[in-house]
Amino acid sequence: MAHATYAPQIAYLGGQSNLSPLAVVALRVAVAVTVWSERRRTRLHLKRLDDHLLRDIGLDRLTAQREANRKFWLM
Repeated sequence: MAHATYAPQIAYLGGQSNLSPLAVVALRVAVAVTVWSERRRTRLHLKRLDDHLLRDIGLDRLTAQREANRKFWLM
């Protein structure tokens, strides 16, 4: 997911001592929005997979639908 993809860049930015408190808050908001967007996008794709592809990734239709219907802010 997005968190793993952007973790090194986020850690680097978050570790900068010259960031103002407002910049730190803005960075955290941007990261949260990015993660939520990635979850929403991947869950929409999961909802569209056919049964053959679901079997390939080890999911049944019910489990995939349950995951795809979760809210984007839920992990």
